[in-house]
Amino acid sequence: MDNVLLSVDKINTYYWTSHVLWDLSLEIPRGKIVALLGRNGMGKTTLMRSIVGLTPPKDGTITFKGTTISGLEPHKISHLGIGYVPQGRGIFPSLSVKENLLIGARGQEKPDAWTLDRVYEFFPILKEREGLYGNLLSGGEQQMLAVGRALMTNPDLLIMDEPSEGLAPMVIKQIGDVISALKDKLTVFLAEQNFNMAIGCADYVYIVSKGSIVHECEPQALVEDPEIKQKWLGV
Repeated sequence: MDNVLLSVDKINTYYWTSHVLWDLSLEIPRGKIVALLGRNGMGKTTLMRSIVGLTPPKDGTITFKGTTISGLEPHKISHLGIGYVPQGRGIFPSLSVKENLLIGARGQEKPDAWTLDRVYEFFPILKEREGLYGNLLSGGEQQMLAVGRALMTNPDLLIMDEPSEGLAPMVIKQIGDVISALKDKLTVFLAEQNFNMAIGCADYVYIVSKGSIVHECEPQALVEDPEIKQKWLGV
């Protein structure tokens, strides 16, 4: 892929003595939405955590905007321009919607910055709920809050780990629409189990199994390949 924003080159990541990612490599081009698909326990979350520095790889290299970030502390990686929406959302339940959004805000002076008003324009429901504590929101509203909070850091790359997890089908569609609407605004890398949602918004797809990338292609090619879908995804 041309115009690579993030490059992962042969990383190996462990949880203590458990070897989870095996020589895993992939590339995320600037301005695209890339989906990482795979069954449960195949390494999707570990890869996301490796990129943002929460579970650093033991070896291999992760490069972002031409800078090696593997081995950097998470806050330094974040400040380089990576926003992270973790699995389970990770909002602050005892803070209001507005406080959740403002707590990590930076880069507000940039042209076309994600300011509080712009996030509210993108997620009108958050404006309506701005005084409520995070734990009083529905699952879908919490997911939108988690995305809005990450956008408030004004990232170049938004990483989303299982954004549809635990949501009703109608809400999953809304989240998919939100991801698609971000396409012209920044680069998105999402790990997802919901095949239809991921295929519906992605420009390119990787499949991970047992800690390694086993297939990559454009979404339509995967839709039209029942053997690959069944073998690696059980779809």
